[in-house]
Amino acid sequence: MYVAAALAGFTAGAGLIVAIGSQNAFVLRQGLLRQHVGLVVATCALGDILLISAGVAGVGALVRQWPALLDALRYGGAAFLMMYGAMAARRAWHGSGGLVPSDEGGQSVWIALLTCLAFTFLNPHVYLDTMILLGSLSTRYTGGVQWAFAAGACIASVTWFSLLGYGSRVLLPIFKRPVAWRVLDIFVAGFMFSLALLLLLRPIR
Repeated sequence: MYVAAALAGFTAGAGLIVAIGSQNAFVLRQGLLRQHVGLVVATCALGDILLISAGVAGVGALVRQWPALLDALRYGGAAFLMMYGAMAARRAWHGSGGLVPSDEGGQSVWIALLTCLAFTFLNPHVYLDTMILLGSLSTRYTGGVQWAFAAGACIASVTWFSLLGYGSRVLLPIFKRPVAWRVLDIFVAGFMFSLALLLLLRPIR
């Protein structure tokens, strides 16, 4: 029973986390640059673990009752995505993307951490996915079995972000060419602007 619940949690968590999103795009880029990958992966995974645990504990029901909070996150998240998209567009225009992947130099650890936290907690959809949706799915189980479901979802998050952050290195031969970074930044800029518009035009329910 515990194993079945954990597998169900892993499947549900993976289905929500693996979908392309702004956070995943950021983790991918950090992995390609080889800058603060461990910190970024750990921050994303720990953020999910915190939110999933809160959802299973019942906090998601409270979040659902605070539409004003989700609206504030919606506008704040949209502003952040627009800013990050503009930065990516500027890199693409000037060809100033991370052309020399390195663990040293480049973006400071604090900037990487704060950017990662913003991608994690300024996205209102993360609360809907982790706290509300996964929290609701976990109510099919009781007691320790419910937390086995939560553990499965948390393992899915850790697995995905680890694969995305560290597995992206297999793409490094492609990104030795400056044009590849420009294409990536064009994609990231368009993606961030699109997500920002979706947040502004589509109310969170």
